[in-house]
Amino acid sequence: MKLFQNTKVLCVSYIDLFSYYNRLIMSKEELLNLERLMNYIAYQYLKKVSWEDVSKTEWSHVVHEFNTIIEKQQRFRKLATPPSLFGDNYFYEHLVIRKLKAAKNSAGIAALSSPNFSKLNVMAVALGFTSYIDFINNSAEVYPFHELKIGIPLSEVNHKLLDHLVGYWYCYNRNLPFKSGKKAAERIWRSSLEIYKSGDEYLVERTGRDNHMYYGKITSYANYIFIIMNSTTFIRQRHFIGRLKDMEDNIKRSGYAINELNFVSTCVSFNEEPIALYEIFHRVAKVKDFQRTSVDLAFDSPLLPKHILVHLKDSEQNRIMQH
Repeated sequence: MKLFQNTKVLCVSYIDLFSYYNRLIMSKEELLNLERLMNYIAYQYLKKVSWEDVSKTEWSHVVHEFNTIIEKQQRFRKLATPPSLFGDNYFYEHLVIRKLKAAKNSAGIAALSSPNFSKLNVMAVALGFTSYIDFINNSAEVYPFHELKIGIPLSEVNHKLLDHLVGYWYCYNRNLPFKSGKKAAERIWRSSLEIYKSGDEYLVERTGRDNHMYYGKITSYANYIFIIMNSTTFIRQRHFIGRLKDMEDNIKRSGYAINELNFVSTCVSFNEEPIALYEIFHRVAKVKDFQRTSVDLAFDSPLLPKHILVHLKDSEQNRIMQH
């Protein structure tokens, strides 16, 4: 920062602005944006909804992933200067402990300085945004899982069963626009679904028609399984109930695996009819084969398991429309 010679004009560099910015007291908006960034990272890398669910060790692993991306970006741009990498504990100590936890555990944020804007910029670019401002303006919010309630307070959650369900699945049903006698209607709908654990909860993400997504929660009591899901693009909620008979005895066996689930699900069909569907979940054995998309399959499609076709071929039998 300096004065032009023989003038009263003050010249301010970007470095000066960054330095001044980082000496300022953190505002509530800056805190919310930082929390949003850390939640975004926790979800993208660890499938955890909140930064509070991430351990110090996990943050160190995330830092390593960021540094790897930064080095690749540096090589791609053919920059001669060495990249500015993050220390192993930068995310945890500087952003989580000194900013987010300090703001949460103290009476306010008056004693906290703003985070280093240039480092936040580097983090945002590593995530695929053009800048930190671009992240603030354009990043999609994490799915609002907290809005979904699926608990029975007086019952004990079957965590052992839920742990067996974590993984990747294809879901098959006959929820397609149906016009009797038309060959085009003779198809089966396949969606992709991921079940994963976040904190003490088990969450699901599922593809839908026209690139929209469902997000939800899954729980289990005894040998019953329940799922509730909301749509990201329109008012449409799905509910699933299934049961694994003899699960109590089978789950004790070494090597026991659950590869298929049967559900009755309720929803509003695409022609706005409230219906119940018979639906089959089939586990995807190899993660590399998992396709995160929804497709409708012809009866002779090689992607459609034959035993699932046997159960779903009759669309009227598998769609309950009397209400």
